[in-house]
Amino acid sequence: MSSSTVLETGEQSASRATGKHPFLVALGERLHSLRARRGVTRKALAQITGVSERHLANLEYGVGNGSVLVLLQVAYALQCPLAELLGDVTTGSPEWLLIRELLGERDEATLRRVRVALAEMLGSGATQAAGAQVRSARVALIGLRGAGKSTLGAMLAEDLDLPFVELSRQIEQFAGCSVAEIQALYGQSAYRRYERRALEEAIQIYPDAVIATPGGIVSDPATFNELLAHCTTVWLEASAEDHMARVVAQGDTRPMAASREAMQDLQAILAGRTPFYAKADISINTSAQGLPETFALLRHQVRETLGIGS
Repeated sequence: MSSSTVLETGEQSASRATGKHPFLVALGERLHSLRARRGVTRKALAQITGVSERHLANLEYGVGNGSVLVLLQVAYALQCPLAELLGDVTTGSPEWLLIRELLGERDEATLRRVRVALAEMLGSGATQAAGAQVRSARVALIGLRGAGKSTLGAMLAEDLDLPFVELSRQIEQFAGCSVAEIQALYGQSAYRRYERRALEEAIQIYPDAVIATPGGIVSDPATFNELLAHCTTVWLEASAEDHMARVVAQGDTRPMAASREAMQDLQAILAGRTPFYAKADISINTSAQGLPETFALLRHQVRETLGIGS
């Protein structure tokens, strides 16, 4: 069976015009999106993996190693998802496979309801009262660096008379070194473990607080699930240009300083993370107005969501 037989569709016909196989194109898009969501440049990924930047670029452009298509052909012949052949955890038992089948082709709204229901059933969701979800007075601010989480978070905590927790500082206390040193010495995986530990401790210690979270907290699904389940979340949005300008004004250009395509990298990270940030209970666009007006909006929406009087 040839690879053209595997995907003989209109999509493949269109791909033949570019000389690229649609599966490799989709694979490249997923790689690019995942790399952006993690906030990892192609150069950094090449250094971590030992794979050349040129090879990574080829993968992202949909002209990667065609040997993966052999696995695709085998999966097609066996009438199973490629993930099942590769050993993905969600194909590891009959129940997982049946759940995957139930969730396939569902829209985002339905999947969100299923996620919330599962969190509640498994004991990790928010408390219910009279059939309605009770919003936690533990407020977590999410968004990229430069969104205003530290500034607005401190103002909101003072207004609500709640403790203010900067999760990055908690991570540094656990590790005994700075965030930059954690990532340089131990890598992203170790940093994510410290991040998860810091969040879990903050949730345990503070029933009511305002928490400023690191921009990449949405990159780990387990940690982000924990955040969504135990906090009222607020996404502080901003344009990529504002993010960059604010970070530079703070004298902090990491991790973009060595990149000639800094703005492109930042835009890719923002695009990769936006669907996750958008899961927040509240969204505030901090680029749309000045700081006083932004705080007034934040204060009003948080108080309204939590059922607190003005």
